[in-house]
Amino acid sequence: MNAAYENLLTRRSVRKYKSEQISDEELNAVLTAGTYAPTAKGTQSPMIIAVQDRGDIARLSSLNANIMGVTSDPFYGAPTVVVVLAQAGNRNGVQDASLVMGNMMNAAHALGLGSCWVNRAYETFELPEGRELLKKWGVEGDWIGVGNCILGYPDGELPMAAARREGYVKIVK
Repeated sequence: MNAAYENLLTRRSVRKYKSEQISDEELNAVLTAGTYAPTAKGTQSPMIIAVQDRGDIARLSSLNANIMGVTSDPFYGAPTVVVVLAQAGNRNGVQDASLVMGNMMNAAHALGLGSCWVNRAYETFELPEGRELLKKWGVEGDWIGVGNCILGYPDGELPMAAARREGYVKIVK
């Protein structure tokens, strides 16, 4: 089987990470894959922000947990959080940013890293505290959160794939 195709079939969301930070080389490879995601009319409209500062990750985690109504860490201890934003008002922005997330998660798996899409980025960056983080990171303009791609070294075995549900695919000829 083609390695790229096998990668697509074997990637799983990882929800337990080692505390060790990923290498700069691995991070840059994942980020580069994100920048090669297709975007409407080739506009490269999303913004990708890699966060490795422990304080900023703790703040993001706290905001995300509060939105979810829990006290646990929604980032599962991952040492890197990649925030993907879409330009507010861009009719294709969420779709473009979603493709960036997918490319990064598949690249992470190909490199032996764990990843998981963590929701509530939209709500996080609608909050004044979330807007303060964007300002701290030098983000100007009107952006909306699409997803948080957590990255790290998996702590344990990857979960097995669930059986694909009946009727998932229909072919019309």
